[in-house]
Amino acid sequence: MIPRILVRLEVLLQHMEHSFPVLFGTKPPPSIVSLVASNSSVPISSNSVEPFSLKDLIGDGFLWAVPRNRRTIEKRLKRKFGHPDYVWKLIKPKTTLRTCNQCGHDYEVGLLCPHCYDKVRKETELIQEKIQKELGLDPVDKEVIVLYDGEKGEKPNEQWNGKRIVEMQRPRPMWFSKNLMQKTTQPAATTEEAKPNELG
Repeated sequence: MIPRILVRLEVLLQHMEHSFPVLFGTKPPPSIVSLVASNSSVPISSNSVEPFSLKDLIGDGFLWAVPRNRRTIEKRLKRKFGHPDYVWKLIKPKTTLRTCNQCGHDYEVGLLCPHCYDKVRKETELIQEKIQKELGLDPVDKEVIVLYDGEKGEKPNEQWNGKRIVEMQRPRPMWFSKNLMQKTTQPAATTEEAKPNELG
């Protein structure tokens, strides 16, 4: 069964190879060639006409099937939302939205509140600009402390010795806690185990 199909396919390809030159005008039909040859006294040599090959026409490319008509809006909507009589793809409500306790804006679960994050980003950019303006681009070999209005007098001057201080000429934002810049008092861990032990 398979050899017959292969033979028929080969014959079909040969017929296509012979019909392409006629369709695309590279060689006249054989009936016209025989008519001209019978009326002419000059013999037509078969070597003057180059044999046509489908490979010469296509080259390294490949012929792909393309759609003839544009898909209608009804079919596009059916593919997107389905059909009520068959498969109806309902628009599901989003249940992963929460309200931020700090600013009251909505955000998605698993993500930071975009409004609060934007405030932190802007404040961080202001701090970075102030540090670059006062301290320059020198290597940071000492601790840099960011102080807002009225915070330098809360502690004695001896505590600020040997430290780089950057003063922001504005009050500290309510959400920016002082403990964010404070170093931890706990010693560094000596083990690499992440699992909790000695629980009970």
